[in-house]
Amino acid sequence: MTIRILSPQLANQIAAGEVVERPASVVKELVENSLDAGATAITIDIEKGGSKLIRIRDNGCGISKDELELALSRHATSKIHQLEDLEQILSLGFRGEALASISSVSRLTLTSKPATQESAWQAIAEGRDMQVTIKPAAHPNGTSIDVVDLFFNTPARRRFLRSEKTEFAHIDELIKRLALSRFDVQWTLTHNGQAVRQLKAAQDQNTKEKRLLALCGRQFMANAVFVESSYDDMHLSGWVMAGHACQAQSPAQYCYVNGRMMRDKLLNHAIRQAYGEAFPLSLQPAFVLYLDINPRQVDVNVHPAKHEVRFHQARLVHDFVVSVLAQALAQTLGFSQTTLDEPSYTPSSIESGTSVLTVNDQPETPKEWRSAGTSSSYQGYRPTNASSQSYAWPALYARSDLPTEPSAASPSAASPSAASLSEVGSPVVSEVRQLAPEALMPIASGLQWLDNLTAVMVEQETLWLIDIAASVSKAWANNPLASSALLLPLRLPLQPKEQALLLDKAELLALSGFDFLVKNQVLIVRALPSPLLSSPVSQWLPLWWETWQPSMSASAMLAALLELGLREGWLIGAQLVPLFASTLPDAWQKVAVDWRSIMQQRGTHD
Repeated sequence: MTIRILSPQLANQIAAGEVVERPASVVKELVENSLDAGATAITIDIEKGGSKLIRIRDNGCGISKDELELALSRHATSKIHQLEDLEQILSLGFRGEALASISSVSRLTLTSKPATQESAWQAIAEGRDMQVTIKPAAHPNGTSIDVVDLFFNTPARRRFLRSEKTEFAHIDELIKRLALSRFDVQWTLTHNGQAVRQLKAAQDQNTKEKRLLALCGRQFMANAVFVESSYDDMHLSGWVMAGHACQAQSPAQYCYVNGRMMRDKLLNHAIRQAYGEAFPLSLQPAFVLYLDINPRQVDVNVHPAKHEVRFHQARLVHDFVVSVLAQALAQTLGFSQTTLDEPSYTPSSIESGTSVLTVNDQPETPKEWRSAGTSSSYQGYRPTNASSQSYAWPALYARSDLPTEPSAASPSAASPSAASLSEVGSPVVSEVRQLAPEALMPIASGLQWLDNLTAVMVEQETLWLIDIAASVSKAWANNPLASSALLLPLRLPLQPKEQALLLDKAELLALSGFDFLVKNQVLIVRALPSPLLSSPVSQWLPLWWETWQPSMSASAMLAALLELGLREGWLIGAQLVPLFASTLPDAWQKVAVDWRSIMQQRGTHD
């Protein structure tokens, strides 16, 4: 076989096979050119799903008459000029193949007028010969491109097109993605002469959220939390949906790197990992996220359609995204009461948790957070309740609507937590009073939950109220969990009194699995016990050390932390207890309730 150089016509046909997959591919390339030209208003007119007509109009900088023919040539572009330009690409297009490839499989008309040019000019190219005809035209400042009869000269490609409805659905989805990438641009989309989308430019947070509502739906906005965080030369912002509201089909999965639409595997993995191991595989995360990074740290020239990128520090980017989103999602945790027929938790049936990293294997601390302790912000659409199924929340054995009565806790069974338990015991006493003895049998199978702080258990015909924070803290102090490194060390500024307090408790903190470094009135959090990794560290740490007393034991300190976490909802008792299942039977902090006397009193009253 003889080796030959391909003709320009055949080379363009091959290039068109990579660039022009379907009408939506044409729209993407042309609209991205409009955005690179600085357009602030873009109109997309579609006929018959794009197979008959695709017209893109913009008010960008335009193309001069002398460059119209050159613009339709292969490998011609104004966006890069030398090899070094590939190392810092901020434009959406840069290969110079789009117009040439599109014109080789359609009848293309390019009309443009720069503001510095007195009149507009038009370039016409058709099919494989690609002979360009230039003539004067009437047109305002900006550019219009008409793509007529797509694939008219390649019948095999045309047969692969789907129905008009399907092809337009791809175009509509593309415009949604583009409109979410550029809030400052006005968008108009029509199909067969009918307006489908009309989006005004959005300049402030309120109007951006209105556009998000229009494109992603009310459910997404009702359950999304806004996140914004910076580290080194990376900045992540956008919206992410709370885990309990996610569904099998996501209403929104939009990710952008330096304004470029992405379906990047690394970013998708980081986003899903941020939801945690308990997030069901059957559910899909929902998000609209924007990652801005130094263009020299990312290679965009790795995918023909530019859907993926390669990060020079992929691990750092991955961990940054996971860390920021995990803390944001922790703020969305809430709790709702469930029905009594849900499965209960049995301590003996769950294995204890395992640790991950040891503190001694820590890498050197990266650069300081730009806004120490407050680099992330969560605002807007915080849900008030969470789905019980999302977090496998055990059944609650009490109702908030029951009347409050004096506690029947046995004084002989009092423990350090007896006072707090006696206060919450009244609803359970009232509940028991309403039941026959056989109704208590479900409790004997394991724990039932009064709320996130308290559980109920039956042992040897005795009804016990269990203080989860006190019980777990005792087991924790006796058998500390191994530490796990934070994805990115967190820095918090300290007052002199706070620094002295932390130094005083340094030994107890280290024994409990915390790796803190205090230096120059700055607290550097390097590692935490694994149950706390996804918690909002910068929020609970200052609240925790406010509870410390000079003579406090490790168990008492941990109890204060756990009570805070369980009460605020960023720790879940039903997920915390299994980590200490092997040692908790000897550490239960509980109060007995004499339910037999209650039943006798009930009989007397009856």
